[in-house]
Amino acid sequence: MDAQTFYRSKKHDQEVRLIPSDSEDSELEEIDSEEEWTPESGLRETGMPDDNESLDEEENEDEASQEDVPRLPRWRTPHNANITNYPEWQAGLPKSDDIKSPYEYFKMFFSEDILEVVVEQSNLYAIQCNTNKPLNLTTKELEQFMGTAVYMSLFGLPGTRMFWNKATRVSQVADTMSLNRWEFIKKCLHFNNNEVRQGENVDPLHKIRPLVTHLTSKLQTIPMGEKLAVDEQMVPFKGRNRLKQYLPIYTGRVVQPPELPDVGASGNVVLRLAQPIPKHQKHKLFFDNWFTSVPLILTLAQQGIHCAGTVRSNRLPGVSMMCDAELKRTGRGSFDQKTAMVGETTLHAVKWYDNRPVSLLSDYIGAHPVTDVDRWDGKQKKEYNKNMGGVDLLDSLIALYRTKIRSKKWYHRLMFHFIDMTTVTAWLLYKRDCSSTGMSKEEQIRLYTFKSYIGESLCKSGKNLEHKRGRPSSTIAGEYKEKRRRGPATPIPVPDVRLDATAHWMVMDEKKGRCKVPGCKGTPKAKCQKCDVRLCFTSTSNCFLRFHTE
Repeated sequence: MDAQTFYRSKKHDQEVRLIPSDSEDSELEEIDSEEEWTPESGLRETGMPDDNESLDEEENEDEASQEDVPRLPRWRTPHNANITNYPEWQAGLPKSDDIKSPYEYFKMFFSEDILEVVVEQSNLYAIQCNTNKPLNLTTKELEQFMGTAVYMSLFGLPGTRMFWNKATRVSQVADTMSLNRWEFIKKCLHFNNNEVRQGENVDPLHKIRPLVTHLTSKLQTIPMGEKLAVDEQMVPFKGRNRLKQYLPIYTGRVVQPPELPDVGASGNVVLRLAQPIPKHQKHKLFFDNWFTSVPLILTLAQQGIHCAGTVRSNRLPGVSMMCDAELKRTGRGSFDQKTAMVGETTLHAVKWYDNRPVSLLSDYIGAHPVTDVDRWDGKQKKEYNKNMGGVDLLDSLIALYRTKIRSKKWYHRLMFHFIDMTTVTAWLLYKRDCSSTGMSKEEQIRLYTFKSYIGESLCKSGKNLEHKRGRPSSTIAGEYKEKRRRGPATPIPVPDVRLDATAHWMVMDEKKGRCKVPGCKGTPKAKCQKCDVRLCFTSTSNCFLRFHTE
């Protein structure tokens, strides 16, 4: 690893200081046992008595010498600047032949099957709350609700009712559905049946588990690149819930699957998340010091997954690094490196000093080669810093146009967060496909425009935007039937033809004629070519639209 892998020095301090050539190997206590250290065996400090050992060392000396004690990694200081061979990725990303629409990318995640589940559970929840007020939600209307949420994230008004207010009205939202209907859908929005919760072992995410499971399966189908990152993510929420934390959402203790080794609570999270990664294809996985440990890296190395991450000093058993004060005296750019062989895996531990000391642990990169770099050169980034920021980049893109719809229900907050997350993910997939087809960055759609296309498609694609206020009025067919009772009436097309929304073109006749909408006294020249009836089409009377939709 060259010096750009670590923090860069200032222009007046560009000379990176090499480790002294007379450095001594780290002194480790020898252990009598010849058993090789493995991730499953764990780590034990030498010289520390077990809880079951007697306090009298002389009486138990023979018994202690017979115990099989795992050996700690033997850390050494490399005298030569050995450059580690960089493991080449054994796979590649599939090339895209075409570019989908923003709506199609979004529907890759929120497909019809999960929308039907949400509709079913929301209608059920509305009946459970009040049998006299059914919701009667459909998948089309649910998509419209989601589309209005997307638009709200783009316009960013502080209150949802402002989108319908006369002074701050936003037509993209207000023309899609009424305020009362929107609030009723939001009130009844549900994802799982509360009545099927079982006993004491209640899933903390029970209320939203079907959506989480669905999105997880969809996200895991995305082709993975060479370099991946594991990090936590925060979801802003000010309500009351036991999942609420100062940092990420915490769902309580999770039992490790029996097929995975136990490498500690934080390391187990990485192992579970790394299960979909193809094995032995030399993927590179990055994580921070909350997760990094020797057992974790060795376990992933056995699966053919290389790792790098910052590490806490107490998770480096048996390693003796230069102290912070000594590194500080040596100056910015100084470092200390130790290596250890565990089976066929070489561990590299590096302690680097810039503004403060930072330690890194990896199984495929070390501190060499060392070169002079400009500390503030943004084009030359460390291997770790360049690839660790994937989750942070996702967070920053979500925060640009975050949905800020308030709700006391925590699962609503997660639902809106998932809409934001999948929208950004869809945009990143779009950019990947654009790059594979050779489209320049100037031609690619920006995130704001991409998200607005999704909102428009959700609100209008395949939907009827004709919404009536007040009590439901009678239909054209009902009014025509009533007219025939009063006397003779010219027949009109049957509903299957009149309402098929196909090839109803408006043409202008030479002569005026009576409008065929019952109750209308207009005499328009406009007529429907397919139905062969005259219909009003003016700024005050749109009988043409009413005739073909009622």
